[in-house]
Amino acid sequence: MIHMRPRAAQYGAAYAAVLMALTGCSSDASGLRSTSAAATSAPAPSPQPLAWSACGKDLECATIKVPQEYTQLEGAQIPLAVTRHRATDPGNRIGSLIFNPGGPGVSATETLRNLPKTAGTPGAFSPAVLAKFDIIAMDPRGVGQSQAVRCLTDKQRASAAGTGFDPSVPGGKPLPRLLADAAAFTDGCAKHQSKKFLASLSTDNVARDIDQVRAALGEDRITYYGLSYGTVVGPMYATLFPHRVRQMVLDAPVDTNKWFGNSLPFQNDVALASERTLNAWFKTCRTEGTAVCPFGAGDPEVAFDTLIDTLEAKPLKIAPSKGGATPGGVLDGAMALETARALAGDQNAWPLLTSSLLAAQKGNGAPLYTLWSSVTVSPFPVPTAMFETHTAVRCADWHTPSGIAAHKAAAGKAVAEAERIGTRAAYSALNCARWPAPNKDRVTKPLTGAGAPPALVVAGRLDPVTPHHWAENMTRTLDSAVLLTREGVGHGSYGPNACVNRAVDAALIHGTHPADGTVCKTDTPATTRPLVPANG
Repeated sequence: MIHMRPRAAQYGAAYAAVLMALTGCSSDASGLRSTSAAATSAPAPSPQPLAWSACGKDLECATIKVPQEYTQLEGAQIPLAVTRHRATDPGNRIGSLIFNPGGPGVSATETLRNLPKTAGTPGAFSPAVLAKFDIIAMDPRGVGQSQAVRCLTDKQRASAAGTGFDPSVPGGKPLPRLLADAAAFTDGCAKHQSKKFLASLSTDNVARDIDQVRAALGEDRITYYGLSYGTVVGPMYATLFPHRVRQMVLDAPVDTNKWFGNSLPFQNDVALASERTLNAWFKTCRTEGTAVCPFGAGDPEVAFDTLIDTLEAKPLKIAPSKGGATPGGVLDGAMALETARALAGDQNAWPLLTSSLLAAQKGNGAPLYTLWSSVTVSPFPVPTAMFETHTAVRCADWHTPSGIAAHKAAAGKAVAEAERIGTRAAYSALNCARWPAPNKDRVTKPLTGAGAPPALVVAGRLDPVTPHHWAENMTRTLDSAVLLTREGVGHGSYGPNACVNRAVDAALIHGTHPADGTVCKTDTPATTRPLVPANG
């Protein structure tokens, strides 16, 4: 079954409405008044101690109420979900370690609950860290169990999941359809929760929430580990509360200057990062030769493009799996491209990518389809519940141009510079361009963390989401930081790499760092055999 794309005329009214919103006059390019007024708000009163209750093996759960706006301490409050994993060696406990697993939109409490199942994956804590720290997970406001943002109905989500994207069209759909989607999405966000709540979802408020948790725990200082978007939260906390930081590790770092700057170049950087990791898979396949990597018979790029075009023209029908674990459906070119993008970004998944592409070439789309259904964390729009919270947090922080011309120019640049992934990234900031709840007091000053202890910044050489030069920029922006680089492909380095694990554990536990510029080796990526965890 081929997904039909409705004609542009069907979206005329929505197109006109969004076009008016995108081209309307405003005080600056994004319609936001960028200030740092919130940073100087009065300190919030000390919260009550957390009332813990058992909620799973070795886990305790609690709820803390925080001000929706720290400039209005007597106003509305937001309940935040907090989960704790007690130190396994309480006699040698150091303190509390708060972590943010990224997204934005990934539930920290759910991540902590699944911790025993994720050993060896990015962000998984070592036994040594689990022994000495109470691990504290706080779902940020608008995420997970902390009033997760809702923008689409179940019917709209199902419709979005069933609507095909065209990998040859910037944004995956004609611009009128993209604008109509943006109108439906942002109108739904405003319908399902108050605009004041949406405007409060900024990272500076998340940092203040963390300090409320710290106070409720009775800790004078906290240790912090952040992954991906968690590396925006960490420097924000260190900048607003430098003397409350004991140690901080920032893994797969975001360039915070870009995060709070123009969102269009930011998204272009992400597209290029994903393009580089896909190109690394192509290069490795060619280098290995057809005896090892048979996909494409020596020319994997041509074979890949042909497969994407073929699947888009004639999607493969997928029968439901036995037992109903995976529902049936169809696999088209856009779905295959998105799956390849995700798998190419983790060199440990390369053998899975190779075998799935070979199967699809032979008419068996089930492996790629099953993998596509599990791809829920993406820097570009995908029809998942997490994308709604992801977008809401980004729009509260980002400075997004309101004029449609800027988005058209950025889309053209993305497609020109990232041959395959650029179409997926194009127009991915439209929701923020017409966001219904502008955050007028967001913190925009450089996040230097001045006064906090030196931070350990850990970056992958070929990260599919946060390129290495972002880590270099973060290290320069922070008042005091050490950069540790992991060779190879992947998003997040703590967990899969023994060399990085030793350095991170030493930083978190002892406060000692490797020399600035230290490099950790990794296994040579392979397209058809599983990797052995690196010991370098």
